[in-house]
Amino acid sequence: MKYFIRSLKYYCYLMILLAIIVLALVLTGFVEADLSKMFVNGYDSLWQIALFMLAFALFYPRFGFSKRTIHIYGSQEELRPAVMRVMQGLGYGLENDAEGGFSFRRRSGFSRALKMWEDRITLSPSVNGWEAEGLTRDLGRIVSALEATREDA
Repeated sequence: MKYFIRSLKYYCYLMILLAIIVLALVLTGFVEADLSKMFVNGYDSLWQIALFMLAFALFYPRFGFSKRTIHIYGSQEELRPAVMRVMQGLGYGLENDAEGGFSFRRRSGFSRALKMWEDRITLSPSVNGWEAEGLTRDLGRIVSALEATREDA
């Protein structure tokens, strides 16, 4: 269900972004306001664009969200100070500190809105250390920072 909701959010986001771009082009005079002249296929282009955006929105969550292993070892109590320091430095605030791990959200409302409120990063213990789950583009930075911090300790 989470996958479907993310896809729906991205579809709406893409369509709104496309509408803003087209509106800006019309207002600046780069294109005519008539849709039949604006696109090569006229009004048929609308459903083609919508279908293309739907395909992209259906595949994006598969690649945009992932899990990564963090090679740090220790109990939740031992790692808590280092994890809190790193995550706060990266702009995240603690959402939940349960027995199964940590959950963080972006502190900035603007940043959360840009990420369509899909900004949750969860850290949970695993056999190989810890596992981070969230936006793929943010995980690399988070995993690297946590592994570097743990090596310094």
